[in-house]
Amino acid sequence: MSLRRRATFVAMITVAALAAGGAATAAAAAPPAAPAGVTHEENPRVPEGAVWTEAYFPSADNSGVELHADVLRPANLPARARTPVILAVSSYFSHAGQTGPEGWTRTGPSSRFADFTSGTGLFARGYTYVMVDLRGFGGSTGCLDWVGPGEQADVKAAIRWAATQPWSTGKVGMYGKSYDAVTGLVGNNLRLPALKAVVAQEPVWNMYNYLFSNGVPRPNVTGTPNAYNGIATMAPLPDDTARYQANAAYEQSHPECLADNLTNNNNPDLGSSYWRARNLAAQARGTNTPLFVTQGFIENNTKPEDMEEFLDNHHGVERGWLGQWEHVRGNETNDQGQLLMGRAGFFDEVMRFYDRYLKGARPAVQDPAYAIEDNTGAWRAQRTWPAPSSNTTAALSNGTYVDDGIASTLNVPAGQQWDMEHFTDPAPPAGLRLAPLPAAADAHSYFSFSTPVTSRLRITATPRITLNAGALGNVMVRLWDVAPDGTAVMFDENVALIERAGRVAFDLKSTDWTLEVGHQLGVQIGTIGSASWRDTPSGNTIEVTRARLNLALQNPRLDVPTQGDRSPFLDTYLRQYTRTLTGVGEGTFPLALRQRS
Repeated sequence: MSLRRRATFVAMITVAALAAGGAATAAAAAPPAAPAGVTHEENPRVPEGAVWTEAYFPSADNSGVELHADVLRPANLPARARTPVILAVSSYFSHAGQTGPEGWTRTGPSSRFADFTSGTGLFARGYTYVMVDLRGFGGSTGCLDWVGPGEQADVKAAIRWAATQPWSTGKVGMYGKSYDAVTGLVGNNLRLPALKAVVAQEPVWNMYNYLFSNGVPRPNVTGTPNAYNGIATMAPLPDDTARYQANAAYEQSHPECLADNLTNNNNPDLGSSYWRARNLAAQARGTNTPLFVTQGFIENNTKPEDMEEFLDNHHGVERGWLGQWEHVRGNETNDQGQLLMGRAGFFDEVMRFYDRYLKGARPAVQDPAYAIEDNTGAWRAQRTWPAPSSNTTAALSNGTYVDDGIASTLNVPAGQQWDMEHFTDPAPPAGLRLAPLPAAADAHSYFSFSTPVTSRLRITATPRITLNAGALGNVMVRLWDVAPDGTAVMFDENVALIERAGRVAFDLKSTDWTLEVGHQLGVQIGTIGSASWRDTPSGNTIEVTRARLNLALQNPRLDVPTQGDRSPFLDTYLRQYTRTLTGVGEGTFPLALRQRS
């Protein structure tokens, strides 16, 4: 190369380098691009501090189902800044409303968990929040699947999608209450490495239990599918995108979706393939996603059934708030400003949990693994739940009853909605004076009583009843806390279909109930005397023999107190389920704490 040509070439390189350097300097000086999308200033439905976009992606089962997501990114971060993702997957994220039209005049992301995003300062803390519609709901196509294989594939797709976006660190947490708490349990069961933490408030632990109890249908067995059909067919808003509106109209061209949803889950057989696919407690075996749960023991909606099995099968880190409340969120308050769970600091604890497992930040505050409120309104901390001091088997009296359902005098309130957010069991109205209930055997049920307890003891975990039944029919078992004056509170119950004469065994609901000194445990066995079930009385006289009640007992003297107030619903429950029992007697079986073998 000649000197002249070399000089020219060097000059060209120098100019190019200067130009590139200038461009780099200009780029460095320019502010990073903000996330594209809609801000709160442009649309008040978007939370402050967030930017809203919509996305679509396929479900994970190769079914052709297209899922819709609303994505809320921190407005103060560059478009491609990587953040952990909090994911919620639900039937309740339609732009028009959660369970029905909410009167919005323009489209926007669901406000279902606006309390969570604002109460935690989620976006300022550097988290992205994603809401995904389950198949058949909101902007997603497909047929409803009641937490079956299809919806489980939706959860899998949502987790994978959230973890692989360019703005994601690849670490995903799930959040929800009720149905979207159930999808969090599904997420745990999927065993996906990207899912690092799950917060599940008031879930259903086994979908069968929401519609049936041991072969006996609940009154919402048809109402619940109808309610979700109504949610699935909610009209989109006029300014929703064409793609969203087309997906929302999926059921109009696929009427079989709604018809199948009314019939698919009407099988009372827990062992059927349909219900085995939806038994989340059994599917949790060996899972280890860090899990933060809440559960009301006296819940009137999503009840503590199969909770103990799920937690036993789950081997990972656990946090839990368990207590005496109804179907509420950890942060929720009543009109008087009382926390409905009674314990302060829910969002703070949740964010310490997420920061630990999604960001690797060790918390400065050490939260108890479990914070538990019993029926006295006192809170204690435990390393796990349950933590019994001993176990006992109570031998109950033999007896007979007529399975006539005649005690079923309560009616379901008219116009009740039966989705997981609104279903409540019928109960006596507060303040109703109920007639004394004779403890002696009558035609419809009979009682067994413990001897009075000589020290305070707690019935915890999941009581289990076994008995021999002499005829086909139905059986209800109720547990009563009976004071010396005969005042009694019904604190646990369950029912079963007796399909053949012989041995019957089933769990009651999980409980955490302390008996005071001098109190007795009453066990009532008889026909189903509650409108909480839609039983078909057999009319048979059923002889009960060899009845045994397995109980886990805990010593309250070993409690480690933790902060928390009495949950307001506890007093409501006591008013509704307190009766007077007459003729109790001295009792026939002991109930005392023993050393565990």
